[in-house]
Formats: sequence, C-alpha cells, structure tokens
Amino acid sequence: MGKNLTKRSEDYSKWYNELVSKADLAENSAVRGCMVIKPYGYAIWEKMQAQLDKMFKETGHENAYFPLFIPKSYLSKEAAHVDGFAKECAVVTHYRLKNAEDGSGVIVDPEAKLEEELIVRPTSETIIWDTYRKWIQSYRDLPILVNQWANVVRWELRTRMFLRTSEFLWQEGHTAHETKEEAIKEAEQMMHVYAEFAETFMGVPVIKGVKTDSERFAGAVETYCIEALMQDGKALQAGTSHFLGQNFAKAFDVKYTTREGKQEHVWATSWGVSTRLMGALIMMHSDDNGLVLPPKLAPIQVVIVPIHKGEEQLDAISERVNPLVKELRSKGISVKFDDRDTYKPGWKFNEYELKGVPLRLAIGMRDMENNTYELARRDTLSKEVVSADGVVERIEGLLDEIQETIYKKAVDYRDSHITEVNNFDEFKELLETKGGFLSAHWDGTTATEDKIKELTKATIRCIPLNFKEENGVCVYSGKPSKQRVLFAKAY
Repeated sequence: MGKNLTKRSEDYSKWYNELVSKADLAENSAVRGCMVIKPYGYAIWEKMQAQLDKMFKETGHENAYFPLFIPKSYLSKEAAHVDGFAKECAVVTHYRLKNAEDGSGVIVDPEAKLEEELIVRPTSETIIWDTYRKWIQSYRDLPILVNQWANVVRWELRTRMFLRTSEFLWQEGHTAHETKEEAIKEAEQMMHVYAEFAETFMGVPVIKGVKTDSERFAGAVETYCIEALMQDGKALQAGTSHFLGQNFAKAFDVKYTTREGKQEHVWATSWGVSTRLMGALIMMHSDDNGLVLPPKLAPIQVVIVPIHKGEEQLDAISERVNPLVKELRSKGISVKFDDRDTYKPGWKFNEYELKGVPLRLAIGMRDMENNTYELARRDTLSKEVVSADGVVERIEGLLDEIQETIYKKAVDYRDSHITEVNNFDEFKELLETKGGFLSAHWDGTTATEDKIKELTKATIRCIPLNFKEENGVCVYSGKPSKQRVLFAKAY
C-alpha cells in the first residue's frame, strides 16, 4: 500500500485532503459539500463522543433529542441569531414531488407547499427555547442541563472534509438557569471541559479566551472559546461555549416564578464541539507518513503483524499471540492481530503507519525462537526488540509515553509560534513568514478589527483569559490599549 502523500511543506492543504482519503477516514459524497465518514474515521469520532459524553454527565448534564426541522418564524424571533445564520440556512418549502407531465422527470408539486417553511437546523437554540417554555414554571424547575448529539446543516460555499462541511455531526448543550452568575459559571465550566478534553485526550494544546463582539456567536452576550494552532501556523477554533443572557428567554417568553414569588426571565447558555475536532486531530500530530493518533483516541492502539511462510508457521505464531491479545484486552487496550494472508507484512506495516496506529508488534520465526517481539512506535518511528515476558508492561508504558510526547511536541510548536508584535509592518511580515499567533495590542473597536482582517486576512482569535493587563498602543490605529489579543489566520 503505497502512501504517496504530498509533503506537508509542499502543499499543506493537499497533504490534508490526501490523508483524510488515504487513511480511510472520509470521502466526498454525491451531495456537494457533504461527506461520508468511513468506519475508521467514525471509530475515532465514537471514541471522542464517548469521552465527551462521560465528561458532560459527570458535570450533571443529560442527553435529549429535538427536531431536525425548525419553523422559519422561530429563527427570526431573536434578531442577532437570524442575522447570523440567515445566509447559510437550508429551507424546506414543499413536502411532495410528482412526475412531470411531459415525462421529463420529477418536479415539486405546487399544491404541496408547506404552510410555513421549515429550516433544517443550523443550531437548535430556537426550537429548544420554545420547548423550555413548557418545561419551566418555577425556580424548582431550574437548572435545566441538557445536551443533544445531532447533525446540523449550514450551507457552506467552500468546504473541506471535517473542517467545514454543509452537514456535520456535533453535540450542543442548552442550559437554563435562575441567575446570571449561575449561567456564566456554566458557560465557563464547559469551556474548561472542552480544554481538558482537547489537551488530555486529543493531545491538542489550546488557549482559552473570549471572542470579540464581531466574532461572537449570533445571539450571545459572551462567547468563550478554545483556540488551537495547526502545524501550518493557522489557528483552529476547537470549541465554543456561549453565555446567552436572557436573549432567548425573552424571545420565547420563558419566565419562572422566583423564590420571592416574582416573574423573571431565565438565563441561558449553549455550547458545542463538532466533527471539526477530527480535523484538528489530523492536522495537529500527523506527518508525511500519515496519521499520528493519540493512544487515548486511537481505534486500534496496538496492531500485531505475523511474519510467516505458510499456514504451519502462522498457526505457531497465532498460538503465541492469542494469549497476549487476551491479556492486552483485559487491560483495556484495543489490539488487532492482522493474520490476513492476502497482504504481505510490508504492506501491512505501511497501512498501519498511514492509519496512525500508535504501536506495532511484529513477530516472525526468529522472534519465536528468541521469545521476543519487534515493537515499533508510530510517533517517532523508532523500533526495539522486547522480551515476550515484559511486552505487556512495555506496551502500557509506551502508550502513556506516546500520549505525553505528542502533546509536548504540539505545546513546543505552539509556544514557539506566539510572537509579540508592536507595529503593523512587523505584523504583516510575520503573518506571511512565520504565521502562528501574533500577540498584539488592539484598540477594542470593530472598525480596526475589520480593517486588519481586510488587509491581512488575520482575525482576532481570542482575548486570552490569562493575559496580564498591560498599557500599550494598538498595532494598527496607534490608539491606547490595555491588553494584547491573539491574531492569526484561521480555518
């Protein structure tokens, strides 16, 4: 199985697209802008989903499911929300087709027009808040801590598998609270949950921050985010959590009776991550040989490849390997023994390297005699010979080590690509030559933000939570500024 991947240094975008395809993660579908997630790609998403779901439940959230279709009038109830999503909505206008009388095929039946057009959900705030009106009467009904695993549709003009597709998979949390403080605490908590997941499981270092007014979610009072940096020096928004204030409660008239017997609008949050995390995972660690997966999210953590001639040798190797497979699985390690006789060992080595399997064990007749295995790491491509007696312990240790090593490598790259800049010429030059995050003063106005974006394609990725106050002047306008923000070109 030849890899023939374009080198990252030659064409990063082409390398990414080839990798998604050749590693069997996804492929384009017959519907423009939509993708088919293949079993191997979906297995990674399932591992992400399972871990996130566990983390949501540990923080008191429950899963529910809401309709795919949203009445058009709902979307327009919250002004900023409809402005934010109007251009990318898919709309259902009719419910039936009929045969064309001239035999030219099927046409929309004009008599089957819907009384009210339906939006295919781009996000679910509106349908959920209409539902919450029925669920909430009193402070005793609060908080509501609900999450939904679903698909959404945003009609994108330029698409790229996992990173931006017209239909994508995600989770969206929607919570209702008694007080402003409680809702803000919830929105912040979920940002921290996302950051912990990205760093601990994906091996992706992130910067926590808040979005500027123009980058904020449509209808939110505050958007918290986690921003990651890819190997090509571009930023990727990996997750967002929104404090919605009382905007949606007012739009859908969701009130509760307070402890003092008064009527108040409830406070809200929403938060979500999507299959875009798959794009982050692919781009963060992979190399010119293919995927590099963090062990905690790899569908196959260890692959065992027998090197043999004929069935008799394979039977002898299988007898040695089967108890090892059983022992590894009993320790929660996912393992595959690839005993297919339709492919040569070299082809298999290539395939599992391309698919990013963290550890590969090879065993041939010499290993049988010496009671050893050859153990290869995907992240460093290094090999070692390990005694069969110590192989389980070595595998356990190496899986932890690989997880730490790829995270540290990503942190080192990210930290070496955060550059302080103090004038606009330097800003423009570094953006083109080095890339990464540019830490610069900004005067706080949308006009300056828009002008910088127009001139350089760089946006303010976030106002970092942990940045110190520091007097300075805006990198573009020269007006006073109290804090640096992070600019970058982004996906």
